[in-house]
Amino acid sequence: MTHHPATPRLEPWKVGIRGRCPRCGEGRLFKGFLSLAERCDRCGLDYSFADPADGPAFFVVCFGCVPAVLFAVWLEVAFEPSPWVHVFVSLPFLLLTCILPLRPLKGWLVASQYHHKAEEGRLVAPGTERDDHR
Repeated sequence: MTHHPATPRLEPWKVGIRGRCPRCGEGRLFKGFLSLAERCDRCGLDYSFADPADGPAFFVVCFGCVPAVLFAVWLEVAFEPSPWVHVFVSLPFLLLTCILPLRPLKGWLVASQYHHKAEEGRLVAPGTERDDHR
């Protein structure tokens, strides 16, 4: 996960939302819709460092699902439409705001992990030196 001096330092949001390698900006980050590739097909960066966990889902729920559900509830309370209105308006709106942002958000979080050299936390015993060499 070290930064190679020959490669430019890329902004995580620029490469992440496009699903590109955080080191070279050209290789593919994903092998499926949400599954990460094992390594970059251009520069060979190993993506095993990446673990966005539930981060993308959290952001989508907070900023996509909640407003979409509130819209559907408001629509129901304000207009009392037939169930078909919810099938053709509320459901597509909910699916678009919940599924489409997942991939760009996951790419952004993985690229941010690389950019900021994030790694799993470790406990250090008192009196021992930390290993800050990266």
